[in-house]
Order: sequence, then C-alpha cells, then structure tokens
Amino acid sequence: MALSPYQQLEEEFHRIHVFRGAASLLRWDQAVMMPRGSIDVRGEQLAALETECHAILCSPKVSRMLERAMANAPGLEDWQVANLREMRRQRDHAIATPGSLVARLAQESALAEAACVEARRTQRFDVLKPHLEAVVSLVRDKASLLGQHLGLAPYDALLDEFSPGLTTSEIDSLFKALGQRLPALIRDAIELQGDTPPLPLLPPGGRLSVTKQKALAAEIMRAVGFSFERGRLDASDQPLTEGVPGDLRVTSRFDGAHPLRGLYDALHETGHALYDLGLPRAWATQPVGRNRGLVLEESQSLLLSTLIGHSRPFVAYLQPLLEKTLGVSGPEWSVDNLYRHLTRVQRSLSRVDADELTRPVHITLRFELENDLLTGALAVADLPEAWNAGIEERLGVRPANDLEGCLQDMHWPAGDFGFFPAYGVGALIAMQIWETLRTERDDIDAEIAAGQFGGIVGWLRDNVHGLGASLGVPELIKQATGKPLSAAPALRYLDAKYLEQR
Repeated sequence: MALSPYQQLEEEFHRIHVFRGAASLLRWDQAVMMPRGSIDVRGEQLAALETECHAILCSPKVSRMLERAMANAPGLEDWQVANLREMRRQRDHAIATPGSLVARLAQESALAEAACVEARRTQRFDVLKPHLEAVVSLVRDKASLLGQHLGLAPYDALLDEFSPGLTTSEIDSLFKALGQRLPALIRDAIELQGDTPPLPLLPPGGRLSVTKQKALAAEIMRAVGFSFERGRLDASDQPLTEGVPGDLRVTSRFDGAHPLRGLYDALHETGHALYDLGLPRAWATQPVGRNRGLVLEESQSLLLSTLIGHSRPFVAYLQPLLEKTLGVSGPEWSVDNLYRHLTRVQRSLSRVDADELTRPVHITLRFELENDLLTGALAVADLPEAWNAGIEERLGVRPANDLEGCLQDMHWPAGDFGFFPAYGVGALIAMQIWETLRTERDDIDAEIAAGQFGGIVGWLRDNVHGLGASLGVPELIKQATGKPLSAAPALRYLDAKYLEQR
C-alpha cells in the first residue's frame, strides 16, 4: 500500500533527525577530543550535514506533501496534527534561508568557535574579532530573511528558534518586572549575609582529585535518573549536552581548586539530558518529539542544578557523599557552611558562576548587547568596552581583561543570537514550576534529602517532558502550573530564600 503524504513526511523528517543527531555528536567530539588542527575538516562536515537537512526541508517534494497532508488533517490524530504543525514550522524557517547562507554560517561559526578558544587562552578579543564580525554579518542576513518570511521583526524571528511562542515585548515585560526588584534584593541579601564569608572549602593552594570529583558527579547523575548505558560524562572547557535520546553526551568543567564547580555544571547539563530522556518515545524521530526549545531546556537545567541543587535538603543529601567520595571532613564541609557557599550573593563578573540574584543581570546585559550587534548600533570592535561598561554600571565590577568580559560565552561565535533570553526566561519558568511542584508534593524536601528524585522527575515527565513540542511555551506553562508565565513566582521564591529563611 502506498504511503500517505503524512507518512511520507514522517520518513523525510526521520532522515533529518538522523543527520542532526550525527551533527550533534560531531560537536561533542569537537569540544572533548578533536585535534585542534582539525577544525577546517569539522567545519566542512557540519556544513554538509546542515546543508543536507536544509535541502530536505526546502525541497518542492516536502512542500507538496505538506499541502496534501494539511488538506487531510481532519483525519489525523492529535499528535499527528501537532507533528504536522511542527513540520511546517521547520519548513518555513528553512525555506526563508538560502542553503548557501546556511552552509556559510555553519563554516564561519566553526572557525569562530575555534578562534574563541584561542582568544580565551590568550585573553585577547582581537583574535576572535574578524571571525565574530563574519558571523554577525551572516546572522543579520539570516534574521532579516527569516523575519520577512515569518512576518516577524528580525530579532523575534531569531527568538522563535530558541523560545517558540515568546516575543521580545513579552520578554522585556518579564525582565522589567524582575529588574525593578532585583537591585534592592541584591543589596539587602548582601547586607543580610554579612561581611564574614563562609569557611573556605580548601586551604590556599589546596586541590581535590578531579577523578574523584567526576566519580561523585556520575553517582549523583545516576541518582537523579541519568543512564550511563546510553550516555557519557566527559570534561570540556565549556559544559554542554549533545546527542539524542538514546545517546546523550554530557560534559563538565572539573577543577581541582574548585571542588563543587564540576558537580554543579554536571547537574545543570543533566537537567538538559533528563528533559531529552523524558521526551515522548513514540515520537522520538519526529519534530513533535523534540524539546520545546532552549527556554524549556534551560528551565529544566536550572530546576535541577539550582532550585533543587542549591536547596538545604539537597545539601543534606550531598554532604555525606562528599565525605565518602572526596575524603573531606571538618566544619568547612558541614551542611551549614556548604549551604552558605551555595547561596552567597556576590557582585561577580562571571555569568556561569553567578548566583541566583545576580545571574539575571548578566542575562539582560547580553540580551541588550546582542540586539545592538544585530541592528548595527554596536560594532563588533566596540563590544569589549560596551560589555565592560554595562557590567560595571549594573553590578559595580569591571573586567580586568577580555576573558573576564566578552569572551566568557561561546554562543555568539556559534551564531546563537536570540539565545540568551532563554536563560533568563528559563529561570522564571523553573521557579514557577517549582512553586507548583512544592504545592503538589508536600514531602518534596524529605524526598530530596533522602536522595529520592523519582517523584519529582515523574511529575516533570508527565507535565513537561512528555509533551514534547506539542504545545507552545506559554500554553505548556499555563497547563503545567495553572497560571500564565509571570515573574511573580520568581520574586516570591527569591525573597523567601535570600531574605526570609536565612
């Protein structure tokens, strides 16, 4: 029997799934073990896979089948209708961007990412500058073409790739609501915690085994539900999660002088991985079976690594594991001192190491800068000074070099513009979900302290992960929590944690 137009589309999108999975593993290899001199080869490989996916999406055959399948949509099941909608969405994004532009952006991004590694090593932005200029120019072209085709402003068109269903105006509104409260909250929290820092975990020059740190991270990853039969944990300069459900690769930054950093980076990435593992298996190779964009991914990472991982019950669970695996003891490794470390508010320069209160400041700065880069209001050459001035104005600290400033993140060299708002909105989503979770599970603190995470992960799979891309972000959040997305739950959570319960 001949396949229906819809069934033929499923076959075409299965091919795309396989190609994208291969590209993801190539990016993992680039971060973990690829020889530095092989970047030109890797860029060519990634460009070829991206070009092939783009060619499938833009083919007249796929467009014809979409029209025919949509005409017969009344005969499809709900999941199939949602899948058809996501197929069309991917096609519309692809058809707006010429294949030549896709290939050039993939190649230039690979070169820029390699240049960024060298720029970070030498603390010199000028090493990255020409490569970033090429990427920004190509992303401007992409945003303009995509916006024209989708009927969106250029930046909104880029946002749609990472945060489907959200617009710049909605994100502005959320960030402003948070920003109105944050300066006073940061000031009050710093004042309340006092001038005496927690006891240092290590003596000056002290180090702990990276091998043992990695073993500890793996043990906790297993406890929260990560499968090492279909996944790996490795070290890289920047934490990441790559692969597809069934073959997930997590990396973390392990550092002997910072014994908690590698663990919490691994937890953050495990949040991404658990989301992928919880996606609807029946739709694993189809667009509707993918995650609902980076904004939901980030919410799941922050929920695990920060809202759960930085809670007092989690520290109570973690403390004996630190003693057992790392061989540490003493008052500096007590639950109280560890919790003080994890909840200490500081006006720091690093986004990835920032606390819950100052991290949104870093995000909003990047949100503004990438908007200015795309419109041309900010030249790439002026990015370091704009960055330094912006962070000094907001947090009162100024980078001493480019590594502490605009070389912190790999996202812009990778061509990921419209990406950073997902970090901030993802945090708001995480706190709204957390408020609902705590309401629905009275014994959640006891579960966490006992290292029992099955109930939490099960709730997330029922209400978030298992829905795949069947709903837009606003609809999914309202269905999961019973309320539209807002900054109010975040402000309640942050006030309680940093001002009321210390």
